[in-house]
Amino acid sequence: MWKDILTLFKGSNLCEEAFDEATLMLETSRGMYRDAVEALHAQGKAVADIYQRDRHINKYERSVRRKIVTHFAVATKPDVNMGLVLTAIVIDIERIGDYTKNMMELAVALEAPFDGLELDEDVRELEATVSGMFEDVIPALRHSDEARARRAMEAHLKVAEVVERDTLLLRDSRVLAGHSGHAVTVALYLRFLKRVSAHLKNVATSVVNPYYRIGFREKLDVPEGRG
Repeated sequence: MWKDILTLFKGSNLCEEAFDEATLMLETSRGMYRDAVEALHAQGKAVADIYQRDRHINKYERSVRRKIVTHFAVATKPDVNMGLVLTAIVIDIERIGDYTKNMMELAVALEAPFDGLELDEDVRELEATVSGMFEDVIPALRHSDEARARRAMEAHLKVAEVVERDTLLLRDSRVLAGHSGHAVTVALYLRFLKRVSAHLKNVATSVVNPYYRIGFREKLDVPEGRG
């Protein structure tokens, strides 16, 4: 389906501009994510322009919506499905920016570099997995690469599994016992990582699914929800 949408984009200046802005939103979110992770592990290195970049993402989202609405209004035969898909994914991309901003705010609140103690190795692996998802989702969207889209979708399942497992360990005081401050920080960070991963997954599903299944698994007979 995404290959057909990309073909339609090339036939409309407004739609092509909207698509370019959507991918720019995703690239900006990737940079914000990288900076937020670095700031968490290097206390005192928070990036000052994180809010400015988040505002840019919001601006691009509004611009994408405006261009799609204009396309619907002026095109002789507007493709409604194409417009719905693009407006759906920019919502997820905007939410990625929000969660990376939350990660940066967590970094600023810490009095020392992030330390996950017993869960530090899990956290580092999750960070790397989410980073890899960005590297798959962006080219998947640009080139209709279904293999990379599916790889990102599978990566999210692994992220979700680890986060839920570690959250239960924290809840039951089986890890970080006696370190309440660390436990709260790790729990928040795990949740932020999972949400970034979930929204990346939702974007990836647009490459392999029709509009009504964006955010869901590829197979119709699998009752899987978003995030």
